[in-house]
Amino acid sequence: MTKFVYLFGAENTEGDAHQRDLLGGKGANLAEMARLGLPVPPGFTLTTQACNAYLQEEDFPEGMWEEVQGNLKELETAMELSFSDPARPLLLSVRSGAKFSMPGMMDTVLNLGLNDESVEGLAGLTDNPRFAYDAYRRLIQMFAKVVKDLPGEPFEKILETHKAQTPGGRDTDLTEDQLKSIVAEFKELYSESQTEPFPQDPQEQLRQSIAAVFASWHGKRAIDYRNFHDLPHDLGTGCNIQAMVFGNMGEGSATGVAFTRNPATGEKELYGEYLMNAQGEDVVAGIRTPIPIIELKGEMAEVFAQFEQVCKTLELHYRDTQDVEFTVQKDKLWMLQTRTGKRTAAAAVRIAVEMANEGLISQEEALLRVEPASINQLLLPRFVQEAKVKAQEEGKLLAQGLNASPGGATGQAVFTADSAEEWAEQGKEVILVRPETNPDDVHGMLVAKGILTQHGGATSHAAVVARGLGKPCVSGCETLEIDDRKRTLTVGDSVIREGDHLSLDGTTGEVFAGEIATIQPDISKEPHLQTLLEWADEQRRLGVWANADYPKDAQIARGFGAEGIGLCRTEHMFFEAERLPVVQRMILAATDEKRESCLAELLPLQREEFEGLFRAMEGHPVIIRLLDPPLHEFLPRYPNLMAEVARLSVSEPEGELLKEKQALLETVEDHREANPMLGLRGIRLGLMMPGIIRMQTRAIIEAAANVAAEGYPVRPEIMIPLVSHVNELTRTKELLEPVAKAVMEEKQTEVDYKFGTMIEIPRATLTAGQIAGVAQFFSFGTNDLTQTVYGYSRDDAEGKFLLKYVEDGVLPVNPFQTLDQEGIGRLVRLGVEEGRQANPELEVGICGEHGGDPASIAFFHQTGLDYVSCSPYRVPVARLAAAQAALSERHSITRDV
Repeated sequence: MTKFVYLFGAENTEGDAHQRDLLGGKGANLAEMARLGLPVPPGFTLTTQACNAYLQEEDFPEGMWEEVQGNLKELETAMELSFSDPARPLLLSVRSGAKFSMPGMMDTVLNLGLNDESVEGLAGLTDNPRFAYDAYRRLIQMFAKVVKDLPGEPFEKILETHKAQTPGGRDTDLTEDQLKSIVAEFKELYSESQTEPFPQDPQEQLRQSIAAVFASWHGKRAIDYRNFHDLPHDLGTGCNIQAMVFGNMGEGSATGVAFTRNPATGEKELYGEYLMNAQGEDVVAGIRTPIPIIELKGEMAEVFAQFEQVCKTLELHYRDTQDVEFTVQKDKLWMLQTRTGKRTAAAAVRIAVEMANEGLISQEEALLRVEPASINQLLLPRFVQEAKVKAQEEGKLLAQGLNASPGGATGQAVFTADSAEEWAEQGKEVILVRPETNPDDVHGMLVAKGILTQHGGATSHAAVVARGLGKPCVSGCETLEIDDRKRTLTVGDSVIREGDHLSLDGTTGEVFAGEIATIQPDISKEPHLQTLLEWADEQRRLGVWANADYPKDAQIARGFGAEGIGLCRTEHMFFEAERLPVVQRMILAATDEKRESCLAELLPLQREEFEGLFRAMEGHPVIIRLLDPPLHEFLPRYPNLMAEVARLSVSEPEGELLKEKQALLETVEDHREANPMLGLRGIRLGLMMPGIIRMQTRAIIEAAANVAAEGYPVRPEIMIPLVSHVNELTRTKELLEPVAKAVMEEKQTEVDYKFGTMIEIPRATLTAGQIAGVAQFFSFGTNDLTQTVYGYSRDDAEGKFLLKYVEDGVLPVNPFQTLDQEGIGRLVRLGVEEGRQANPELEVGICGEHGGDPASIAFFHQTGLDYVSCSPYRVPVARLAAAQAALSERHSITRDV
């Protein structure tokens, strides 16, 4: 029979840290801490297999409940208490714990086992009736919300009413009599909502709580979280049952959360918070603003020293930053959890580099510790300093909270997670504003640009989730009054209503009214990232180039470490306002002579841009793609022009302007196509109007010769787009080689250039051997290749059905974001293999959007490409991803998500 329950912390600990798949992260780490001899309250873990069996059968699997009872007896022996004895009650906590840490999962149920009888027994046992009734009211409220899914607001309203009658207005100020009244009112509210009384049988409480943990795996917030992080849906969650220890037993009791290193900056220091006379949920839920962990040293010196040593032990054992939860019960330290600490990208990079320098991990491990996509966090916008100062001078600074997660964010204020999700779907940028967040808010946090909370500290739910998502967060902003029912934020005389703009500086904790301009940060001022990327460059085989259309883009790319330009889209230069009229005259030219005259005007403009690219790249290769889009894109839109002609026909029927617009309309009509992206564009346009590509080739070679004469090394590569048949490429080469030769004769110099093509049509991949006989390089244009293979127009697909396909599981991912390795990847492999068979010297790269996607980069490494080319701002991501691909191949290493 399958074993469903594993004991930990008693005399016989059955699990360990390697069993995350079976026990979940929390259960595996509790067992590991027990094996290390750390003070862990004993308990047992129900496995992820038990969860999946329950979800499949909609009932506890055979034998599981009996195992629970057997392990419960072990717990009772260890604690010298009884779960069913009202005079000496053993109380339990129930927590979920999947393989991966998931803040979107269900909440904890604490104090399980209390009822009307055992609350009196607990009061007598501890000689503390106030504590006993405080624990009972917490159980009823948690059980109602977590197990029965009742709204928390009515319970909070009762609690707030009683707190308002105390001198301090805090939950710790509630008297024993008030707590008894609260318990009675909570029970009455529960009965009214459930049409049955709060369960008095501890075993029934336990059964229902376990079932709720298992069912939470299929809850909306858990599914949303897994979808966002691309986590599998079939893992299941463990359920951890543990003997309660109490941080709310008055003097000498506390609870807290801490990290062994600062999760925001990566600094090597204990970072966290605690509350005296509290239970763990009080800290993470933000109900009270906690105290920095370092102050525990002055309050409980011996406990702090022990805790500090435990943290060192855990970090050395796990060789990574740990996120720990602890409780102090009457001056005795108990460790409730350890897990790998979520951290910002800046912290992840610094921790990885410093741990490698300390000898705790290797440089290779450091490279594998940092998620490539998270590097984008280091390139997040920051507020323009002058704009921020101006906002301060104008009195727009509303409040100062805790700098819980760095970065700058501006958006419209929304006060519920549902509103955030709804507004984001409409394309609006939002700031989620909450009194405090909880797992029910995760779907709104996923889409928000930033998060602001009135309560909670640096380890609150809002802070931890925001750091994991790489979103700016300001928490614990106690000077604010946030009313999520009225949907207002009030501070002094200022009122922010839903839809008003807010700006958050998660780096400083400042909150501003209105919008503040942002800028991109300077990577050169990130020394730990520079070190990590230098290590990455030593490990990777794959080159990392950038897509750049202008010299300023090339300079940014070089700053980020790009080793070449993999795509310069020359048509972008034609779209500029001062050049567009010349392009339009060229298209409308009635004779070749007039067209050549227009092209002569464009030649120096293109040459100047190319010269800037060659200078910026300082001898690194620059691939310049000749004109690709259909000519109609440079002309006025046909419906707009028709409307203008119709208007002029009425207002100025004999005017010259009408004749001009009619002629233009006829030309636009001539260039209209049923499917322009599969029509006269790319090489087809070049062969029909060869003057265009002759001019561009002249501009490229002249620019290269001019810059070389200045003393710069140059490596131009001319790319022909949209080739489907080798004859197209052969004919184009015959047209362009004489131009290049003529320029070199005029300049009395030699320019070492390459001639190649973009592979973006399926037929080109299938006949790659023939094409490689003419081309010196291939560059896979995977955006168009995906469109032509799938038969999707990206603009139409993403706007109408593609994202729904991914959401419903019709497609595993958006194929325009992550390469479809089974389909598109198979064609890429074929193109590479046949191309290199025909031309062993063939240079092969990819310049589509997939060049900056880590999963796609791993595939391109395996396929043997020479380089990937991506947006300049994705270059650091690609450098790290390419190193990880090389390491994974070299050592068969796989990374945990």
